[in-house]
Amino acid sequence: MFKTLLISLWIIIHPVHVSLISIDYDRDSDSFKVFVKVYIDDFLLDSGISDNVQNINFSDYVLPDPARVAKYFNEKILIYVNDKQLTGQLTDMSLTDGTDGELNVNLRFGTGKKINTITVKSFILTGLYDDQANMVIVRVNDFEEGVKLTSEKTEQIFKIK
Repeated sequence: MFKTLLISLWIIIHPVHVSLISIDYDRDSDSFKVFVKVYIDDFLLDSGISDNVQNINFSDYVLPDPARVAKYFNEKILIYVNDKQLTGQLTDMSLTDGTDGELNVNLRFGTGKKINTITVKSFILTGLYDDQANMVIVRVNDFEEGVKLTSEKTEQIFKIK
């Protein structure tokens, strides 16, 4: 009982530093649809848009300039197909309803060739938090694999069969 209480208190006191990155191959458009979810206050700090994120009212919050958001994610999420780096185009972004303040971003990365390997590098929030976890899921045809990237391990190579 005491151990459970202690762990619960630690979780409450200690903020969660995690992002979700889903990379799905769209055969029809020969591109990757990439979905990213990250807390807006962390994004604002890491992108340099704001250094004062205390007491943000998410219901009235105006989303950052789309060009700046696209630039940030193209610098923080690097995707290579067969060792060639891809560039993403922002297709949509939104803020979740409620008080969580989760920024949802959709990007599209063109591939243009047969996929043998995909290298994913994620630097989202790794410069801010030592305990950052960037959860990555890659899906290409019948291939599906997930990995946790961290401040120490920022890169994963996926071999597509």
